[in-house]
Amino acid sequence: MLGNGVVGILSESSNMWERRAPLTPSHCSRLLHGGRGKTGVARIIVQPSTKRIHHDTLYEDVGCEISDDLSECGLIVGIKQPKLEMILPNRAYAFFSHTHKVQKENMSLLDKVLAEKVSLYDYELIIGDHGKRLLAFGKFAGRAGLIDLLSGLGKRYLNLGYSTPFLSLGASYMYSSLAAAKAAVISVGEEIATLGLPSGICPLVFVFTGSGNVSQGAQEIFKLLPHTFVDASKLPELFAMSRDLAQHTPAPKRAFQVYGCLVTCEDMVEPKDPTRRFDKTDYYAHPEHYNPIFHERIAPYASVIVNCMYWEKRFPRLLSTKQLQELMRNGCPLVGISDITCDIGGSIEFVNQSTSIESPFFRYDPFTNLYHYDMEGNGVICLAVDILPTEFAKEASQHFGDILSQFIGSLACTKDISELPSHLRRACIAHGGSLTHLYEYIPRMRNSDSDDMEISPASGHLKKKKYTTLVSLSGHLFDQFLINEALDIIEAAGGSFHLVRCEVGQSANAMSYSELEVGADDSSVLDQIIDSLTSIANPSEKSGVSDKEKNKFSLRIGKVHDCGPEKGDDSKNGPAVLILGAGRVCRPAAELLASTGSSLSWQCFETCVGTYIEETEDVQVIVASLYLKDAEETVEGISNATAIQLDVTDHGSLCKYISKVDIVISLLPPSFHVIIADACLEFKKHLVTASYINDAMSRLDDKAKSAGITILGEMGLDPGIDHMMAMKMINQAHIKGGRIRSFTSYCGGLPSPAAANNPLAYKFSWNPAGAIRAGRNPATYKSLGEIVHIDGNKLYDSAARLQIPDLPAFALECLPNRNSLVYGDLYGIGQEASTIFRGTLRYEGFSDIMGTLAKIGFFNMEAHPMLKEGKKPTYGSFLNELLKTDRSENLDEVMFDAKEMVERLMTLGLCREKATAMKTVKTIKFLGLHENKEIPGTCQSAFDITCLCMEERLAYSKIEQDMVLLHHEVEIDFPDGRPTENHRATLLEFGRINNGRMATAMALTVGIPAAIGALLLLENKIMTRGVIRPLEPEVYVPALDILEAYGFRLLEKMD
Repeated sequence: MLGNGVVGILSESSNMWERRAPLTPSHCSRLLHGGRGKTGVARIIVQPSTKRIHHDTLYEDVGCEISDDLSECGLIVGIKQPKLEMILPNRAYAFFSHTHKVQKENMSLLDKVLAEKVSLYDYELIIGDHGKRLLAFGKFAGRAGLIDLLSGLGKRYLNLGYSTPFLSLGASYMYSSLAAAKAAVISVGEEIATLGLPSGICPLVFVFTGSGNVSQGAQEIFKLLPHTFVDASKLPELFAMSRDLAQHTPAPKRAFQVYGCLVTCEDMVEPKDPTRRFDKTDYYAHPEHYNPIFHERIAPYASVIVNCMYWEKRFPRLLSTKQLQELMRNGCPLVGISDITCDIGGSIEFVNQSTSIESPFFRYDPFTNLYHYDMEGNGVICLAVDILPTEFAKEASQHFGDILSQFIGSLACTKDISELPSHLRRACIAHGGSLTHLYEYIPRMRNSDSDDMEISPASGHLKKKKYTTLVSLSGHLFDQFLINEALDIIEAAGGSFHLVRCEVGQSANAMSYSELEVGADDSSVLDQIIDSLTSIANPSEKSGVSDKEKNKFSLRIGKVHDCGPEKGDDSKNGPAVLILGAGRVCRPAAELLASTGSSLSWQCFETCVGTYIEETEDVQVIVASLYLKDAEETVEGISNATAIQLDVTDHGSLCKYISKVDIVISLLPPSFHVIIADACLEFKKHLVTASYINDAMSRLDDKAKSAGITILGEMGLDPGIDHMMAMKMINQAHIKGGRIRSFTSYCGGLPSPAAANNPLAYKFSWNPAGAIRAGRNPATYKSLGEIVHIDGNKLYDSAARLQIPDLPAFALECLPNRNSLVYGDLYGIGQEASTIFRGTLRYEGFSDIMGTLAKIGFFNMEAHPMLKEGKKPTYGSFLNELLKTDRSENLDEVMFDAKEMVERLMTLGLCREKATAMKTVKTIKFLGLHENKEIPGTCQSAFDITCLCMEERLAYSKIEQDMVLLHHEVEIDFPDGRPTENHRATLLEFGRINNGRMATAMALTVGIPAAIGALLLLENKIMTRGVIRPLEPEVYVPALDILEAYGFRLLEKMD
């Protein structure tokens, strides 16, 4: 098939908004009717698409064939990566693959390409003689990014109390063409020129970073407004003039233009050495020699930042979160950011998530460090859409196809890639099942963790090479293939390497950066490698190398380490913590522990952590899971963290790893804790868990004391933070001479209000079986001196409405939570308190619905006759059975007549109030428990069915936040006649998105306390030995302080 002249055009499947096409109908027409002898194209087959910007009929009209089957095509082209199953063998493909960057997430695509003997051409690698990419969408990203930002500014300013002409502007995709969008912007500009902008938002300054196509596209749109560009050095003067004008003018005047400021790297950093001038070449080679100044000299005057620059981790950030928080506290006018680069966790640190075309903005509140998805309230709005060019799909496709069509003929009729022009030959990553020679570095980079470079689980460093050093390379490593040259030098000398970090430039002008840990068994070999790398990085005058070829890449060599074999496996850089279990809770704990020794961590915690924890070497974190993949996903992107596979029931393996670390944290189910604790006792290692201390663990108290170790249990949220907040309040009351009259505690993991968008106002981030079973547990508590018992079958009926004084907007209810009386003994208030109550929080109405579902029979765990093997009932027929209706054959009335279902619930006495019946019916329909779909054979009971439907329909989306709310109320009497005091303490925490990952509030509030417990034990701040809870000041005082330093909001009030 290869080279047969038949071209296929893929239907894009990566994103619902992807409407671009690599070739438009007009391009296809020219290729088909220009004659195969000239164009090289005999046929074009187009996969049908109902969302492509050009309809299928337009392709048919010019002679294309419409078919899902592309098997006759020798060349298949698209925009984005196709699904793996769409890769056909022995064909040529062209699209943006990103495989040359050796990014882990793209390697399955490359493996598929090689397995199917596909020839892969990557548009990103088609470079012209001028050294620039020939196929790119940068200007369209810039154009769409600025228009969308202007549209968002109109809404944001309206919420701030200002009506502006921007309010009439729509998003880019709402216009039929780029010309129509530009006309709308021009209309906005005319209104600004004639009617002006409110003085309260002026001067309105747009700061542009970068000078490439993206920035040029954004500036192109900006220049349609009445504007003046201001040099960065003149920004203070501009603001001073505006203030003077406002002070000396009786009535504030409106402004009739906006201001632009194009900043370069010289405006963003300055040399640390005050005697030196800024040097761009030196900055790119040695960014560590420079300090960031953007936050001091540019950002204080910016209303809007349009970020169009490429950034690597080795460079200072444009704006850190801490800098932004300080700027906003000082009254910075910054309102919005368009991060067109969409560099998650990149040059603008708080941009930790991408947004979508349909919902392009999030709002970051620097005062609370929270993210919101509306335009109301404090903070900065941010656009971070990663697919902006498709908003101008028609013009972007035309531009792209104008260039691609020049190459199609060569790609379509060529079987031997050596016959291709050089710019196409260099863009071919794979051919005939092998990588082409320019890309032979890819498997070398992927396989850098080979057998002769075994990695130590504790340290993550090279084990078998005696001498190692860190080599940092920056330059055009990948687009000019200099990385091959560097790796050849290392391997030819007999050395080995391990890829530590790799940042690939996103454009032909941008440089790439790699860190390699290079090793050799002989110091002279390592010296030879360093000399050879240095010689090509800094060629001498005598070498005859032209100026153009000089400084191919910049080189930085670290200190050589002697890792002699006498250190063995036990050598490590710092203290080590083993975390058992790689679930959601693990990552926050691992991140906190792994960052403890870093300067960044110390900047974050310097307010209080230094009081309790000495600044120390990096903590090495080992995350163990039964499945290695889970552990690897958990530690991805965390420095000083290593993943291992471990079955804790394998005593030998468990002991092997426990013997090598200082602290163990078990996040596994409680049934494993005794096995783990026994191993910790054997090797005298401290243990931290977040689970309740059961009788089996309690019996280890004497053994732990004899071994001189601490087993710190119940160090999570509930139990954990609840203990610590309670004991702080109770001990403070006792110190003041008070007696606890009443102690009430409420805790719940809930969806955030925005995510509580279903009839139950509840969601699950795990299997719902446990939560449903918890609704059947009996409860006991003390109220005004009387002991109250609640039967498990009546728990939902006992729910009561709850209003938290400091959170009046929350409509909540609480259910009694198991046996509250044991906490009277734990907290030492059993004899003095007449009320001791612990409750579980839910949004109001939850218990009525769940109670009714229980009465219907949805929570019954017994095997049901209708679900026996071989039978295939539908959800609707099963619902009929539970409601005892006669419609076993015709379900339509039950499926769609909510009114009749409500009446049925009332008739059966399952609901006393019609409103509850209506809510229950809405829930049944929302969960799909009425649908005419077959129930999976794995469901054997009503309980199984309910769990399955809840898990499917009540799951969090990727961007939805959960919420943890913990609230204590303590009433204190004083024997000396002082007035009674009422103390309240509240923790309210929401899920956070960091580097594109959602860390749930539940994971944070369980994982972070466990990590803090480990840190306190590492620093010998907890001296009590045995099996303990966090009930004593040596634990809860520093732990609560560190939690607040980490960003948890612990509110305390007294009446």
